[in-house]
Amino acid sequence: MGKLNIFEITFSNPQGVFYGGQLIQGHVTVELNAEMKMRGIRLHFEGGARVHWSEEHSTGTGPGQKGDDPVLQAGRYVYPFNFQLPTGIPSSYESHTGRVRYSVGGVIDRPWKFDHTTKRAFTIVDPLDLNLDPQARQGATANGQKTLCCLCCKSGPISAVLRLDRLGYVPGEAIPISCEIHNGSRRSMSSSFVQLKQTVLYHATSKTKTMCNTVSKISHGSIQPGDDDIWNGDLLSIPPLPPSGLRGCQIIDITYTVTLNVDPSGVGTDLVVPMNILIGSIPLQSVARQYGPPPPLPLPPAGSDIPIQPITPSAPSNIDIPPPSYAECAFGKVNIREENDNEHTRGNMDYAPVYTYYNWNQHDANTFVPVTEEQNKL
Repeated sequence: MGKLNIFEITFSNPQGVFYGGQLIQGHVTVELNAEMKMRGIRLHFEGGARVHWSEEHSTGTGPGQKGDDPVLQAGRYVYPFNFQLPTGIPSSYESHTGRVRYSVGGVIDRPWKFDHTTKRAFTIVDPLDLNLDPQARQGATANGQKTLCCLCCKSGPISAVLRLDRLGYVPGEAIPISCEIHNGSRRSMSSSFVQLKQTVLYHATSKTKTMCNTVSKISHGSIQPGDDDIWNGDLLSIPPLPPSGLRGCQIIDITYTVTLNVDPSGVGTDLVVPMNILIGSIPLQSVARQYGPPPPLPLPPAGSDIPIQPITPSAPSNIDIPPPSYAECAFGKVNIREENDNEHTRGNMDYAPVYTYYNWNQHDANTFVPVTEEQNKL
């Protein structure tokens, strides 16, 4: 066993979720099996824009000091830290193509030897308030029509109307789907289905890359020639996702679309009826009121010296909004090891951002799995 037994970063907020402008508080724990000479212990707060901050916590001097470098004796040490986050920073986001990532790195600076390092990622959530966008509470209707060819003759059209009672939602809600499909063709339709799609634009200096993920889907069966299919409030669930737009980030843009697809049997492309929606972090007040006032804040565990740090974003004081829970992104974990990390860097390198999740409809946030993934270059 080496000299270093424990070197880890812990947040006072155990969920590791913060909002721009908040104070991050926590501590670094170092446990040594034998004395260790070091110049000091440093912390680096790093954001995805490659801008970073640092703090130093001196280990001080004590018995056994040699030269200018102090020696930390065997034992367990806890060093508190705090850092004020800037305002207006974008939500955390992770993918294999691009990211907005926030982390704290710790370094034990040892003279003439390899440094010890540790790392802890944390999540920033942009408090996108749907109440500030008039479009979020408005309903909308979209329609489409498609004519199929049947051998040498044209067939009648297939037509569809998609209706949503509003355009603004938060993760954990379910979107009631209303639509009407008429199969005026001579062919049967294999199925109709509605998807929630996430489209991400990655902007480089001279090119833009588009990725589209289907994150939720519901479907109906076949539609025979001349028949209709009516959807009356079928629920399309919204998994834990980053808010629309990814405000504050200039190189990544996120949009969400509900699409109605009618799939003809045999050869032929789908009739697709899309409708853009907004996904926020703070729900509409009119919706939140349906679920009653929030419960009181929980008390800390008995004997705990960790202060309670509210992490619910600010809202008008006269509005009772049930507080969200927090759930890992529907797309799962990624490896956050970077070029300046090595195989000896401590900390959990498998990480997923954690987003607000209003579990009003009793959905399990861990059951959502992306359906498909497509990549296109523009």
